[in-house]
Amino acid sequence: MQACCSLAFAGTGRAAALDDAELGKYWTADVAHVPYRAVVTDGRRDGEKLPLIVFLHGDWQDGTDNESQLAGRGNGSYELVDAAREGGIPLVYVAPQTTGAYWPPARVAAVVRDALQRWPVDPRRIYLTGISDGATGVWDALKAWPRCFAAGVPMSGMTELAGLGPIRDVPQWVFHGSDDDDTDVEKGYDGAMVGSRAVVRALRAMGGQPRYTEYAGGKHVIWPQAYAEPALLPWILDQRLRGAPCDFAEPRMDEAEPLKSRP
Repeated sequence: MQACCSLAFAGTGRAAALDDAELGKYWTADVAHVPYRAVVTDGRRDGEKLPLIVFLHGDWQDGTDNESQLAGRGNGSYELVDAAREGGIPLVYVAPQTTGAYWPPARVAAVVRDALQRWPVDPRRIYLTGISDGATGVWDALKAWPRCFAAGVPMSGMTELAGLGPIRDVPQWVFHGSDDDDTDVEKGYDGAMVGSRAVVRALRAMGGQPRYTEYAGGKHVIWPQAYAEPALLPWILDQRLRGAPCDFAEPRMDEAEPLKSRP
């Protein structure tokens, strides 16, 4: 089990909960023109670089309206921003949107690259989190860029066991409900992609040390509870990229096993 939560929060008192209207609307400047929403919390000092949290939505919020991905307070992920505000922690939170019930790693990288150009982001503190298909997107992006993200937090997701080797040492905190009624915690959809319990078991068998929280009796929608875990944001912000940072200019597929095609 990895050490957790050594980050000291300043504690500025109860802050107002994040509202959808506070997130600016952006589109990546490349040909993909990926829509995303973003907010920067207060507290930056002396030109410090800021951590970046990227939230990947589920397939029922697909589209190009740059709004649907914020439903349900970003499926509970606003809790991370609320906690940062209450603790006086400056960070950048972005919520991109995808189509086709799939998060291509290149689409995720395009958003990160755009954020690196817009805000003073610390390239050694870029974090991915996502729910359902967004959780699968987290694992796919980690596999494509195994040395570029400081941590991943997938919830109620699934992925292939192929390609896990290069990301065994990437800090991960995985969440799932034991009675998931959409993505089985063990078998996923009974295909090549398996559920979180099997993924965590495989990572540990390879020598990895992912954290794993399985909510007893939990169904598919466990993310409001998971994002509200008090230890989650401190754990995320404790993680740092060990090697040289990435500029996300080119995919890093040479470092990972090839990803299987998606339907």
